[in-house]
Parts: sequence; structure tokens; C-alpha cells
Amino acid sequence: MIETSRRRFEELVADALDSIPPELTAYMDNVVITLAEDPPEPGLLGLYEGVPLTERGDSYGGVLPDQIFIYWREILAICETEEDVVEEVRITVIHEIAHHFGIDDERLHELGWT
Repeated sequence: MIETSRRRFEELVADALDSIPPELTAYMDNVVITLAEDPPEPGLLGLYEGVPLTERGDSYGGVLPDQIFIYWREILAICETEEDVVEEVRITVIHEIAHHFGIDDERLHELGWT
């Protein structure tokens, strides 16, 4: 397990978001990313809760933002180096954003993101 501050972890999440092409982030809508201490189940690094863009219809509106939770302590627990943390944060952020775009775990696995 590696130690890092929450502030540093926030910077890593911001860096991961910055690595996503603007052509994609322009389509992200009504979603927030939240750092959370502990996952609802052990081993969970991130979680998307909401209505994927592919499932939003004309009646979508007036709803709370979707949430992407990044479980920073869980990520730190599985990493041995700073480089591991950087890579795992990037993978987790991209994985959860993919769910926002309606890409399921099976397709992410096919693409090599799980």
C-alpha cells in the first residue's frame, strides 16, 4: 500500500480527466465526480450511479446529477508505487466515465479497460 494525501489524489483524478479528449468530455452532461473514502463493497475502485447518456430520452430532466465515485483508499491499498496509483486512477476514471456514456463492463473488458 502506498500513502498519499487526499489533495494529491484529487490532483491525480484531475490529471486523468484532463487526459480525456475534449471531443468526449464535451458530451458529458449532468455528472459529478466524487472522491469517497470507502466503497460499499471491498475491492470496488469506482462506481457510476445514474442514467447513462444512451438511456436518456426526451423526458430526461430535473434530475440530480449522475455520480461517479472514486474510492481513493481502495486504490491506494492495491498500489505499490506512485506510478501504479497514477495508472489505476486513470483506468478507474475512464472506466466509470465509459459507464456514463453507456458502455457496459463486458464491452470495457473487450476493449481492455477491466
